[in-house]
Amino acid sequence: MDPNLDLALKLAAALLAGGLIGLNRDMHGKPAGIRVHALVALGAAIIMLAALEGGSRAAINPVIQGIVGGIGFLGAGIIMRAEAPGKALRLHNLTTAATIWVSAALGIACGLGEWRLAGAASVAVFLVLVFGVRLDRWLFGRLGAEEDSGER
Repeated sequence: MDPNLDLALKLAAALLAGGLIGLNRDMHGKPAGIRVHALVALGAAIIMLAALEGGSRAAINPVIQGIVGGIGFLGAGIIMRAEAPGKALRLHNLTTAATIWVSAALGIACGLGEWRLAGAASVAVFLVLVFGVRLDRWLFGRLGAEEDSGER
C-alpha cells in the first residue's frame, strides 16, 4: 500500500472512531463531544505514527504509557468540579472521562494499524454506550443511570 494512503487511512480511522464516540456524548449533552473525542483519538494516532517513523518498535511501549498517563489528566479535569465556591469537589461525568480515555486507546490502535482491534473495540464501546445505561437502570434502578441522564 502507498505509505501516504496508509497514513491518511490511519488518521481518518482515528478521527472517525473518536468522532463517533463524541457524537454519543453530544447526544447526551455531556461536556466533551465530537471535537474533543476526535482530537484525542487523532492526537494519539499522530503520536503513535511519529514513534513508528523513528523505526524503533522498542519505543512504542513508553509512548503508549505516556499517552495513557496524559489522557488521565484530561479526564480528571472533566470529572472534578465544585458545586459552589468553597464547597468540596464532586465527581461528575465519569462515563465521559472514560470515553476520552478509550478514544485515545482507539487512536493508538488506529495509529498502529491494528484494524481488527480498533474495529472490535469500537463496536464494544458503542454497545456499552447504547445499552449500558439501560442495563444500569435494569440492575440498579434510577440510581444506576444518573451519570448519563444528568440526574443527581
